[in-house]
Amino acid sequence: MAYRVVVVGATGNVGREMLNILAEREFPIKEIAAVASSRSTGDEIEFGETGQKLKVKNLEHFDFTGWDMALFAVGSTATKEYAPKAAAAGCVVIDNSSLYRMEPDVPLIVPEVNPDAIDGYKARNIIANPNCSTAQMVVALKPLHDAAKIKRVVVSTYQSVSGAGKEGMDELFEQSRNIFVGDPAEPKKFTKQIAFNVIPHIDVFLDDGYTKEEWKMVVETKKILDPKIKVTATCVRVPVFVGHSESINIETEEELSAEDAQKILREAPGVMLVDKRENGGYVTPVECVGDFATFVSRVREDPTVENGLALWCVSDNLRKGAALNAVQIAELLGRRHLKKG
Repeated sequence: MAYRVVVVGATGNVGREMLNILAEREFPIKEIAAVASSRSTGDEIEFGETGQKLKVKNLEHFDFTGWDMALFAVGSTATKEYAPKAAAAGCVVIDNSSLYRMEPDVPLIVPEVNPDAIDGYKARNIIANPNCSTAQMVVALKPLHDAAKIKRVVVSTYQSVSGAGKEGMDELFEQSRNIFVGDPAEPKKFTKQIAFNVIPHIDVFLDDGYTKEEWKMVVETKKILDPKIKVTATCVRVPVFVGHSESINIETEEELSAEDAQKILREAPGVMLVDKRENGGYVTPVECVGDFATFVSRVREDPTVENGLALWCVSDNLRKGAALNAVQIAELLGRRHLKKG
């Protein structure tokens, strides 16, 4: 079984990572197209170990008819215009933007967590990929929720600048260099200096004082995992190029010891437990880059609530938080629905 696959936004950080992961995981591809805006039309991108050259095609003129699935890694504006066109042409859209995540008739999927929900894709021919910080968190929470039923989650994130795209990465690099040589480090992409600093502000502020990024973590966790879970989040941008980290406190209905939680997480799909309780016995963002796993460390009991646990969670946000999860959705879609010769 092999598929005709389109990667939309193929020249961006996430789009390039999608191409890398499709090749790494040997996704069954009959034909692949790299599509982007008119600015990149005609550029060439390498695909796979053989170095196959893909010539970038213009999204404005691309015909999705006859293609099986399209992995979208463009902003909400372009997605709003072109995803419905692809879906109407019979091409299943797997969308990385926030546009469709909370639409009731669009499944929001993390394959390790809620694979059965993908069966609802036929309503719109669109599947949504969750926010990067949500994706890694629910992978870590799902096995614990199954074991002891999570009631409440308090999460603080430490999100890398790659979550803000190439502009965010460039700003961290340029500000760091400028500070070393004594030049000004004026913010452009971010609201304050990001080099050697942290910014407790991601996305726009809402009326209740939370940011939209924090709101996404709340509503997406409820949609993916369980609508009864109470979630509060504080999302912080940190001067790290790639890799999101999260400090997570959970309260469960049933008692769950740290030792039992470790055993559960050790066997959980998509999770890599690294929890040695010694110097260096945990994972940091630098070590997770390029890896498929969601790493969990520092599992311990929280004595401030009746049934509480605290843990540290790290993942490559360009992979599990975006590109990898999209490819995993494509794999799941192929296995369950798109039987191709």
